[in-house]
Amino acid sequence: MEITEKILKEVFHRLLDMEPEPVVLSRLQGVIDGMMEKFQDTFELDTVQRQNTFRAIVCSMFVHGWGLGMHPFNNPDRNLSDRPIEVRVSKDILMSIENIKALRYVKKDDQGRIRKVLFEPDQNERIRGQIDALLEKIAKEKWGER
Repeated sequence: MEITEKILKEVFHRLLDMEPEPVVLSRLQGVIDGMMEKFQDTFELDTVQRQNTFRAIVCSMFVHGWGLGMHPFNNPDRNLSDRPIEVRVSKDILMSIENIKALRYVKKDDQGRIRKVLFEPDQNERIRGQIDALLEKIAKEKWGER
C-alpha cells in the first residue's frame, strides 16, 4: 500500500469517520500523486518527511472538500444561491435537475430517438407520501369523528 493511500484512508477516517471505497481511493490517489509531481520543483520537498507532510496537507484538503459535498456523488437540486439547477438536455431545452433525477424509463425507436419517457418523483418522497396517507387514514379511523 502506497503512502498516499495510507494517508487518504487515515484522513477519511479522522475527518469524516468513514471508509472510502477502493475506486475512490485509487482515483484520489492518482490526483494527489500527480499534484505532488507538479509541485516537486516548486516547494522545498527535499526530504521524505517534507513530502509526506505536504501530501498529508493535500489529502486533508481533498477529504475536507469531500465532507462538504464537493465530490461526484453529490447532486444537489439547488445552487449556492438557492436557485434551481438546470441542465441543458438539447440545443434548446433546459431541464431542472429535479426532473432529471425523476427520470425512470426511456423508450427509444430503432434510430435512437426518444419516443416515450416516464418521470417518477423521488422514490423516498413517494414512500413518505404513502406512509403519511396511511397514518392519516389510521388517525381518522381511530380518533376521527364518532
